[in-house]
Amino acid sequence: MGIKEFDVFVIGTGTAGKGVAKNCAKEGLKVAIADNREYGGTCATRGCDPKKVLVGLTEIIDRAKKMQGKGITSMPGKSWKDLMAYKESFVNTVPAATEKDLKALGIELYHQSPKFLDENTLSVEGKTVKAKKIVIATGNKPLDLKIPGAEHALISDDFLSLKKLPESMIFIGAGYVGMEFAHIAARFGVKVTMIDVAPRILTNFDEDMVTHLQKASEELGIEFIFNAEAAEIEKLRKNFRLKAKQNGKEISLKAEMIINSAGRVPSIDQLELEKGNVAFGKKGIEVNEYLQNTSNKNVYACGDVSASDGLPLTPLSSQEARIVSANLLHKNKPEKANFPPQPSVVFTLPNLASVGLSEKEAKEKGYNIRVNNKLATKWFNAKRINEKVYAFKTIIDKDSGKILGAHLAGPEASEMINVFVLAMCGGLDCETIKRMIFAYPTWGSDLKSML
Repeated sequence: MGIKEFDVFVIGTGTAGKGVAKNCAKEGLKVAIADNREYGGTCATRGCDPKKVLVGLTEIIDRAKKMQGKGITSMPGKSWKDLMAYKESFVNTVPAATEKDLKALGIELYHQSPKFLDENTLSVEGKTVKAKKIVIATGNKPLDLKIPGAEHALISDDFLSLKKLPESMIFIGAGYVGMEFAHIAARFGVKVTMIDVAPRILTNFDEDMVTHLQKASEELGIEFIFNAEAAEIEKLRKNFRLKAKQNGKEISLKAEMIINSAGRVPSIDQLELEKGNVAFGKKGIEVNEYLQNTSNKNVYACGDVSASDGLPLTPLSSQEARIVSANLLHKNKPEKANFPPQPSVVFTLPNLASVGLSEKEAKEKGYNIRVNNKLATKWFNAKRINEKVYAFKTIIDKDSGKILGAHLAGPEASEMINVFVLAMCGGLDCETIKRMIFAYPTWGSDLKSML
C-alpha cells in the first residue's frame, strides 16, 4: 500500500482541532485527524464541561447553607455517586458523537499520536502519511511532578472519575484547577489542604479579589500552605505522606489522597517536533501572527498548544481554529490573529472573574486611571442571598472614560464579566453605559454602580 497523502492533517480532536478539520473538509479538502485519547478533547470530556456539572450541585449546597434560618430549615442531602452518574451522562456520548460527525464529512480518523518524520511526513498507527499542511491542536496536559513518589499523585482526569471521595485530600498547586476541585471536595465534606510554591493562590488574578476568595475558602475549611515546594510522596498503609520544603525547613503532611494540580503544559512530547523542523518553547508551538509555525511554514497551531497571545481557554481555541481555517482555505488573503478582550473565570464559590488589564498593567502602560475597588456585600443582590463575598475592582481610563479592566469576586461573577466584555469590545465609555436601562434587580444592573 502506498503512502497516503492529505491536504490537511490535524493532530488533536478538541475544540480547535475538530473545528479546523470540519471547516477544511466542508470546502472539499482531503482531511485526516488523529488523537491518542478519546475523541472530543479536554473541555468536553475531562475539563470544563464535566467540572461545571459538579460545580452546579455545589452551588445548591452553598446557597442552601447561606439561607439556613432564612427559609431553609435543613440542608439537602447529597450523593457523590449520583452526581458522578449525572456527569457521565454529559461526557459518555462525546467521543462517539465526535467521530460520527467527522466521518460524515469524509475525514479519515486515526487513533494514535503521530510523530514527525520530516516537515510534511508523519508516522501514525504504523503507517506513513504525507500532508501539504499539518495543524497541531493537541492542547495542554498536567505538568509532571519531578519528585520521588510522583506516581502516587492523581491528576484532574482522575478527580473527575472518582467513584468515591476520600476523607482527606492534599492538592499540590493552588491554581484554578486545584482551587475549583478543592471547593467541590470541601463542600462534600472532604478535609482539604492546598500547598503551593507561591505566596498566595491564583497568582494570575487580581490580588485584592483573590484575598476575598482565599478568606472564603478558609472559612469553608480549606487549609493553605504557601511558599512550600513538594519534595516527595510516600505511600503509607491508608494515607500518603507529602514531604515539602518551606522556608528552608522540611514539613510533612498526610492525607488519604494527593492531587497534582501544579499546572498544565503543552502536550507535545510525543510528536518528535525536531524531525519536522517545528519550533516550540515552554508555551507551546511557536507561531507568527497568522498562527503559522515560525520555522516550518507548512505547520499551523491553534488552541492551548499554540504559543500565541490567546489565553489557554476554550473560547480562544474556537477563535484560533477559525483563523487557521481561514489561512488554510484562503491563502491569498491571510488572516492575522487579533484577540479581543479575553475573560477568564475561576469556578469556585464565589466565582473569580477577570477581563482586560490589571491595575499594575494599566499603570505600566502609562494610562491615566481611576480605580474603583469595593466590597459590595451591602448591595441588595448580595444581601438578598446572604452572600458574604461580593467585590469588584474596575480600572477606568480617565481620558477616554473607557473600561480598561474589570476584576470580580462574587456568586455570579462568571456571568457579569461577559457584560464587561461586551462594553469593552463595543468601545463604550462609562457615561454611555450609565445612561442605559438595565433590568432591575439583576446582577447585571450592578455594573453601572461599578464604573
